[in-house]
Amino acid sequence: MTRRSALMGAAMAALLVAVPALAAEPDLPRKSVELVAPPFVHPHEQATKEGPKIVQFKMTISEKEVVIDDAGTKLQSMTYNGSMPGPMMVVHEGDYVELTLVNPATNTMPHNIDFHAATGALGGGALTNVNPGEQVVLRWKATRSGVFVYHCAPQGMIPWHVVSGMSGTVMVLPRDGLKDRDGKPLRYDRIYYVGEHDLYVPRDQDGKYKSYPSLAESYSDTLEVMRKLTPTHVVFNGRVGALTGKNALTAKVGETVLIVHSQANRDTRPHLIGGHGDHVWETGKFANPPEKNLETWFVRGGSAAAALYTFLQPGVYAYVNHNLIEAAELGATAHVKVDGEWSDDLMKQVTPPGPIVPGKVGAIETGTVAK
Repeated sequence: MTRRSALMGAAMAALLVAVPALAAEPDLPRKSVELVAPPFVHPHEQATKEGPKIVQFKMTISEKEVVIDDAGTKLQSMTYNGSMPGPMMVVHEGDYVELTLVNPATNTMPHNIDFHAATGALGGGALTNVNPGEQVVLRWKATRSGVFVYHCAPQGMIPWHVVSGMSGTVMVLPRDGLKDRDGKPLRYDRIYYVGEHDLYVPRDQDGKYKSYPSLAESYSDTLEVMRKLTPTHVVFNGRVGALTGKNALTAKVGETVLIVHSQANRDTRPHLIGGHGDHVWETGKFANPPEKNLETWFVRGGSAAAALYTFLQPGVYAYVNHNLIEAAELGATAHVKVDGEWSDDLMKQVTPPGPIVPGKVGAIETGTVAK
């Protein structure tokens, strides 16, 4: 156990000694929401004139072996609702999030959940510890708008659970919706959630990736790899190629897409090749004015960012971690397939590739005056 993990574990243990009494029930309407697996997000209103409500979610923890690349490399993962990342939950500022967290008896590990958006008791981590065969209900008030990470934070095992897949995002929208720097309303036609994970798979003496019959048996070797701080894979949504090819995200020319990007453990630098961030909440907080026209944005480890872009050209756009080694070699790449009409005004091939013509630059002869 690292010193930081020990300190966090001690803080959690201290809080567990003094668990607060059950809170009084807020006199508010309730709404039950069924979560969906990323990159998709459950239906929601972007702005609302209704008052606050209690929004109910249910997540089941799943420990399972998953394949993380086309070579068949296996990872003993821990997940919320079976997906990496866990589902995005969307509420509005002033709402209450009420989560039922289920740890089935078929699991082997204790788990919990730390909401970065919540206030108190290690983000809920001290109040949601569940052993296999248990469930718990946590309610917290969404007092700040933005996109926020959640992750598992069990005493003494926080890094292992996080890099094994246990993180996700909550989006708390302003009640009147998103705004640009001048306070004008912004809307999106589609929303996608990209969760980036750094994975650490042990190798055998021949350099081949190892697999394990159980989660517990993978622990000591995985911990040794983790401590070197060099991931074997950096992936979007659980595996290399999870969001490329037939799994590519889709859009149409003229549509505005909101991409929420989280990384619970390491810094990352999203970049949309051939596009931009029209409006980017780089720190993920909607109370702050968005940056405009970014080429690449920075997501701090343990946080999420949101970027809004209106697609202007058709084609396949690569959405990457612009540490290009991690994008090209370790897996941190997604594709967005955009349908529509091409604009020559925005981009045009003036002449196709051909033999070099001495004295000619572009369409203009050297030494002549452009008419």
